[in-house]
This record gives sequence, structure tokens and C-alpha cells, in this order.
Amino acid sequence: MDANKKRNFILLGHAQSGKTTLAESLLYYCKVTTRKGRIEDGTTVSDYSFDEIERGNSINLSLLFCDYLGNRIQIIDTPGYADFSGEVISGIRAVDSGIIVVDALSGVQVGTEKAWQLLEESGLPCMFFINKIDKEEVNINSVLADLKSTLSKNCVIIESLEDPVLMEAIAESDDSLLEKYLVVLRLSIDEIKGGLSNAVLKRKLFPVIVGSALADKGIQDLLEDIVQYLPSPLQRSPISAAAPSNPEEKKEVIFKDDAPFSAFVFKNISDPYVGQLSLLRIFSGTLASNSTFYNVNKKTKERIGQLHILQGKEQRNLDIASCGDIVALAKLKDVQVSDSACQEKEQFLFDPLIFPETAISASVKPKSREDEEKISDALHKLAAEDHTFKVTHDPQTKELIISGLGDLHLSVMVGRLKKRFNVSVELGTPKVSYKETVTKSIKVQGKFKRQSGGRGQYGDCWIEVAPLQRGSGLEFVDKIFGGAIPRNFIPSVEKGVRQAALEGAVAGYPIEDVRVTLVDGSYHEVDSSDMAFQIAGAMALRKAIMEAAPVLLEPVMDVKVYIPEEFLGAISGDINSRRGRIMGMEVKDKQQVVKAQVPLSEMFKYANDLRSITAGRGVYIMHFSHYEEVPHKVSMPIITQYQATKKQEE
Repeated sequence: MDANKKRNFILLGHAQSGKTTLAESLLYYCKVTTRKGRIEDGTTVSDYSFDEIERGNSINLSLLFCDYLGNRIQIIDTPGYADFSGEVISGIRAVDSGIIVVDALSGVQVGTEKAWQLLEESGLPCMFFINKIDKEEVNINSVLADLKSTLSKNCVIIESLEDPVLMEAIAESDDSLLEKYLVVLRLSIDEIKGGLSNAVLKRKLFPVIVGSALADKGIQDLLEDIVQYLPSPLQRSPISAAAPSNPEEKKEVIFKDDAPFSAFVFKNISDPYVGQLSLLRIFSGTLASNSTFYNVNKKTKERIGQLHILQGKEQRNLDIASCGDIVALAKLKDVQVSDSACQEKEQFLFDPLIFPETAISASVKPKSREDEEKISDALHKLAAEDHTFKVTHDPQTKELIISGLGDLHLSVMVGRLKKRFNVSVELGTPKVSYKETVTKSIKVQGKFKRQSGGRGQYGDCWIEVAPLQRGSGLEFVDKIFGGAIPRNFIPSVEKGVRQAALEGAVAGYPIEDVRVTLVDGSYHEVDSSDMAFQIAGAMALRKAIMEAAPVLLEPVMDVKVYIPEEFLGAISGDINSRRGRIMGMEVKDKQQVVKAQVPLSEMFKYANDLRSITAGRGVYIMHFSHYEEVPHKVSMPIITQYQATKKQEE
């Protein structure tokens, strides 16, 4: 199909605004389906996975297509919950425009604002569909005013092309049209259509269509406006790619069927029947079934089988795809999300997708030995499919940790573990990786002596322990003179010291930021051994730590919180209540950015608390900063519990 006859867009908006129902109406109107599916019945084309049907809301992006008046329209339906925003970020890279669905009763909501922000950052043209206008107490003018005041004053409602307000807005978007309009106070229909199309492309105007997806109102108007005003793949704003030989050198992609082939992998889907499906957006050139392309990121040629266009979970075969098409390929050998596909002789390297940082973590414990054997592989398969879901292993606490964008996100992943991989798990709050250190210097003896009838055991060492700067680790210094301890036993003392340091002394956490100096000792010509000096070294360190004013250290995180200004006071107070320190504030776009340092132990539930405080409008990112001393009133319960447990075990 001629690329001029193609339109592809992403459906965005707050959860429950009606995106999936609108997609269902578009397919039904274009006679793709003979009966409209219902979310309540689990029969929609786009919400086809078991967890979407169970929960009654979108979790994954899904691809749909229909034909209208000779135009091929490809749709990406996306979830509205913030926990699944990775799906939206992926989908935006595959389309040329967006349609934001707004609930007529609720107006602009958090999800509406976030959808607008993502389209604004991507520079894509945008239209609005005010949905559910058949509900009582709906006031279209109020919703339009909300859009204008909250998102853009250039939102224009399209009810009649000869509406003076619309005509004036179109004239003001183009100097030549404005010049004529000021003289004759009107524009021709062709000038209105052409001017509006150009203004939409340049993001100078944002058309607003009203209707009801459930009642199929406004669907024909929406389809006509999609074809008339949203850009074809040939009209979209230019994009550039790097030359692999020189990433600093950028070259523009030419949107044509007869240009060199280039495409971007924006999503992987795990299909229960064919395995992994890779979704590609073709920017230029053509790609045929049973051919090859060059993977720039992996520097390999990839042989492909059958091309597919997706209709929800259904795969329709394609012989060839070209500029503007969104296609699926099964069982690619070495293709991952964000890979660039092209011809080897004409290479394009597209910018990778940037996903939000995870906001919440939980420890994962398998319920049975059988689950334990399968869990790692299952979790990594889920992480390969969803790049906002992370799986890590904490070497200190020995815990398996999963991280995501919210409680709902983790709940969905646990459900998939059970349903798709038959793995049952329990979630818990992750343990904090505390460390132990000392605050004063001390000299102690560690002596191990045992007689048991035959050859005995004897190891004796004196060590000095002193605090070091944060981040110094454990330093071992040998200052033995005159053969007080034979040279061959000194490594044994060090081994014992380092082993004891890993096990801790006051609360069972690793000992760090300490210098241990071996200064003296004694030995027995017959009874001394490597093991005896290892035990002596360990005894000495444990004794020294307990006598050198020990303290716990905790990880402190650098936190950035992005919020509307009205929540500044509440957020500052909340950070202070978490033992955090406000380090500064700045303005970014329309948001306040609060910079703080907060102990990790206070941040495990912060994603939910922040959402509650800001009505879902706040987000945050955090990274490890440093370790610092735990206040006495916080550390004492931790130490007391450890010592009590240790005493019981003994």
C-alpha cells in the first residue's frame, strides 16, 4: 500500500477512560469484527491475555489494524495505569501520532497529563477524543476548558469546519492564512483542511473530537479526521540516527519505500505457541518474508521467516512490509528491544528506548523446592519481555529481589509466574544491606589453644583495629617483626580476619571501613597450624569490633522527586519524617524537583506513599549515594534482635 495511505497512532489516556472500547468501536465500524467485544466479557480484540481478562483492564500494548476509505490504519492500544508506562514508552517509538482519550465526566486526569507529556517529549502530533459524552451531567465546554488550561490553549474542538473559533485558530497558525483571514474574515474549506492538517503536523493545533465509544458516537468523525489530519509515515517529523562507525555523526532517515531499509525493535512479546515475537516499526525501505536484515547493535545478519501484521493475538501473514508498517517476526535468533535493523551497506543506529527507573522492590521466596529450580529462568524471561521489571540477587542478604513500577506491576508479574510458568512465590520486604564498622582504635589478642590427647591446636595473634574513611573496605596490614608469627601463618590470620569480617560481630553484617594491623603473636612448633591461626584471627577481629565502639552503617540514596508545586510542603515534610535531608530544589518544565538523601530502609513503600500524597501526579528516581552511621535508636532494635537470635542458636 502507498505510504501516503497509511496512518498509525497510539491510543493514550488515564485508566478507564475508554481506550480499549474506542479501539473496539473503530474495528467494528470498519467491519474488521462482526460484533463489538466487551471488557466485562473479556472479548475485546486488544485485551486478550489471561491477566487482562481477569483484571478487566489493559496491561500490555497491543497492535490492531483496520482499513477505512482505502487507508490502512494501524493502532497501538496501551494501558492507562502508571505501573505499565513502559508499554506506552515502547509504543510511542513505533507511531507517527497519538490520540489521547479523555473521560468526559472526569476531564483531565493524571494519566491524561502523563500521556500529553510523553507525546510532547516525542514531538508527535496529537488529537483528543472526549469519550462518554452520552453520560448525564457531561459539560463539553468544561472539559475543553480543562484541556486548554491544563495541557494546551491550542486545543480546538471540531464540530463544524466553518466554526469561526476554529477558523481563527487555523489562521493564526499560519502567517499566509492569517494575512488573508484579516482581510476577508474567512477561509475556504480547502484552506481550512490544509491549514489544520499543517498545524496538527507542527503541533500548533490539537483537534478535539467528541463522542461515545460504547454507543459508537463520533466514530465516523474520528476516522475521517484521522485520515484527514494525522500525518502519513511520509509526513512525520524527521528522525535522525547515528552512524555506527561514529556515534557522534547523525544522519537523517528518508521516509520512502525506495530508500534504504531501516527499522527499530520496540517490543518483544512472549507468545505461548510460537515463542518470542519481535515487533518492528519500519521507517524506510522494504522488508520481505524469508529474507535477511543486518542487526546494527549485534553486528550480525539475521535471517527472518514469515512477516506478520497483528490483530490482537492473531497473526496475519504478509509477503512484504514497507515504510510506516508495524510488523511482527517470530523466533529471531539474537534480536532484543532497542535493536536497529537495516542493510549492512547502509547502517542506521537509532537511539535506545529509555525506560523509567523501578520504584518498588520485593524479595521473592519460592514456595517449594520445585519452584526454586524454575524461578530464576522464569523471572528472567519475564524481565526480557518487560524492561521496567528487574531481577537481581543481593550477594549480602542472599535474597532474590524483583523490582517494578508499583504494587500492581509486581502483582501482575507474580500472577504470570504462576499462570505461565507454574511457579508459586511469596513476596516480602527486602532486607537492608547494613554494614558494621568501628568508631575508635583498639588493640586486642585472639588466642586459640586446644589440647585433645594427641596433637593440639595453637594460634595466637595481636591486632590493632582502627576506623577508616567511608568506602575504604577492609584493609589488612602485616607488621610482624622478629618471627613472632612464622611467615607461612600470616596469610592464615588474614583469611580468618576476612572471613569474620563477612559474618559480622554485632548484628551479622559485613565489617567494613576498618584497618586491621597484625602487630604481634606467638606460635607452637608442633601444635600451630593454618586452621589454628585462622580461628585466632577471627576471634581477634570479633573481640576488637565489640570493644571499639561499633556502629551500623546504612545505605543512603540520592532521591529526586518530581511533583506539581502544590505538593511541595507535603513532600518536604514526608521526606523529613523518613530521616531524609532536603539537598535542594529546582524547577523543570512545569514541575518542582526535590533533591534529597534518604536512608534506603525508609524507601521501600515510598512509591505507594508518593502516589497517595500527590494523587498519582508525583514520580521519583533514586540511586545509591553512600553509607552512613545508623542513629542509635534505629540500630539498637536490629542489634538486640540479632544477639537474641544468636543466643538461642547457641
